[in-house]
Amino acid sequence: MTLPSANWQLLFINVNIATMSQGGTSYAAIEDGALAINDGKIVWLGNKAQLPDYDTEQVTVVDGMGKWITPGLIDCHTHIVYGGHRANEFELRLQGASYEEIAQSGGGIVSTVKATRAATEDELYASAYKRLNALHNEGVTSLEIKSGYGLDLDSEVKMLKVANRLSENLPVTVQKTFLGAHALPVEYKDDADAYIKLVCEQMIPAVAKQNLADAVDVFCEGIGFSLAQTEAVFNAAKAHNIPVKVHAEQLSDLGGTELAAKYNALSSDHLEFLSDAGVKAMQTSGMVAVLLPGAFYFLRETKLPPIEMLRENNVRIAIASDANPGSSPINSLQLMLNMACTLFRLTPTEALAGVTCNAARALGIDDKVGELVVGMDADIAMWDIEQPAELCYQFGVNPLAALYKQGKQVI
Repeated sequence: MTLPSANWQLLFINVNIATMSQGGTSYAAIEDGALAINDGKIVWLGNKAQLPDYDTEQVTVVDGMGKWITPGLIDCHTHIVYGGHRANEFELRLQGASYEEIAQSGGGIVSTVKATRAATEDELYASAYKRLNALHNEGVTSLEIKSGYGLDLDSEVKMLKVANRLSENLPVTVQKTFLGAHALPVEYKDDADAYIKLVCEQMIPAVAKQNLADAVDVFCEGIGFSLAQTEAVFNAAKAHNIPVKVHAEQLSDLGGTELAAKYNALSSDHLEFLSDAGVKAMQTSGMVAVLLPGAFYFLRETKLPPIEMLRENNVRIAIASDANPGSSPINSLQLMLNMACTLFRLTPTEALAGVTCNAARALGIDDKVGELVVGMDADIAMWDIEQPAELCYQFGVNPLAALYKQGKQVI
């Protein structure tokens, strides 16, 4: 429903609008447009020539002077809450050390778990705030934050509480994902089934009771958890009415995506080794394929996700930073736009859809954000660009001119 202009609070004029309202098939652009906001929602948009009369005494008018506006960007896969860093391992690898040698000396995810467990909630918050602020300053208004570096109940809860604090202190919507089934902690290194039992019978119920998770994730992989273990976690999440998603087909094809599709998962993420059957399962279930070019780049991978097959089967493609200390220590969604095009050969339209409408679908929040249409939250990024492709074409000069969260300017 369009509200009468007397009720408008904010009006953008002389803007070009990439509404992203067609699921990534086009920018669905409105050139020389206008967009009105009331109570944090979009209440009118269209060509400026069709703009109804409005009271300039009542409406705050923003002259975009030909700039482009898009939905606020959405980073739908991050691990930005963690202790310590792994720069020393980065250096060791470049000096010739193998992953196994680093792991045997106490490195790898074990070192991050140790640092995360040792860190206080305030310490985790302080480091994560810097990472989130970097993303926010590039136009991010919504993101997912996963746990998964605690691997015991207290530490996992601590991470999720930090994610909550971040959402309270920065104008960014945070979707929290419980990833207790990320890796085996050292105390369970020889008994994965026992650890999964802990995840299912103690961690998920506790996290659900405290309302700390919007989704549950599993790393289904040869170096992670088996299909049977993954399904046990999915069933535990289902028992508490928590949606699921999966890290799958990054290093091999175990069929994690097909399993997740049976549980109506929101997304499957990584997907370099995704099979034809996995793609078909995603198409049937409506799952989103979340691609992570930062990890592909940082790990110097060579196996590309099946982009063309995803396209042919109309599987929605999202793009995310995978910001984490080990395989993608990158806190820039703008860089992911460029990498999605240069490394994965996505078109700029597909890449921008990957961090707006399709990313919102991957988080289950596409009823509120990800598109600029009447009724949606007014999460809006204004860019000093001449065409949307510039957001993917150039990196290193931030073109963000202004950022609005639910109609309030925050940058």
